[in-house]
Amino acid sequence: MLTLVEVLKRTEGYLRERGCEQARLDAELLLGRTLQLERVALYLNFDRPMTQAELAALREPVARRGAREPMAYILGEREFWSLSFATASGVLVPRPDTETLVEAALELIPGDQRTFVADVGTGTGAVACAVASERPDARVYATDVAHEALTCARQNVAALELQDRVAVLGGPLLDPIPADRPIDVVLSNPPYIASDVLDGLMPEVARWEPRLALDGGRDGLEVYRALIPAAMARARVAVAVEIGHDQALAVSVLFEEAGANEVSVRKDLAGHDRVVVARP
Repeated sequence: MLTLVEVLKRTEGYLRERGCEQARLDAELLLGRTLQLERVALYLNFDRPMTQAELAALREPVARRGAREPMAYILGEREFWSLSFATASGVLVPRPDTETLVEAALELIPGDQRTFVADVGTGTGAVACAVASERPDARVYATDVAHEALTCARQNVAALELQDRVAVLGGPLLDPIPADRPIDVVLSNPPYIASDVLDGLMPEVARWEPRLALDGGRDGLEVYRALIPAAMARARVAVAVEIGHDQALAVSVLFEEAGANEVSVRKDLAGHDRVVVARP
């Protein structure tokens, strides 16, 4: 019978042949999930024989990863801002880069007073929930147009016990939020990849993640052209949006055209322009 470490090595090799950049980590996570063991426990049990039932259970997730399906979809979760978020096919996987948007938001939202926040295009609800977890006095409207995203976001809001402070609403941009409701800060990680670039991205993105959450039109700015004027018209304090690494100037101009008096750019940990913040 094959031992655990032998299966781990074979799984790693299979995934590496199929182009998975973190083949070893992926193999550890898939095997650990199948056996209900933490990664460190895999090595404490490295010489343990695996049963036929365990091998059979491992084949399906390994095949999915070999087809370059994102690990977040296979495992059903992704960590963001030290919180665990359920993920599902049809919903954008939260990225570490987007934590820059949360950091910018926390600078804009006081820690000791009621603030109304809108998270446009919430996806899994990662940004909305991260902000609410850090700012107990904030009330967050999380909007999206995709049914899968709304379902996933509501699941995460409930799992994190934030139902009393985060409302998930279906509809485009800020439209689901009644016009008489105040909004202090608008946040968004909108689609910003140019249409003709999408098919050239890594398979995990190009084949598996939802086009609706990625495709920013011909130049990647289509959603910003609609979002920015709407957000500037309603935000009483500020608007912060995630951007592609080469979009800071174009998005800043759109904010200025919408009447912003102060525009600044925040970089992510890699040193790339990642978030534009504007004040009315």
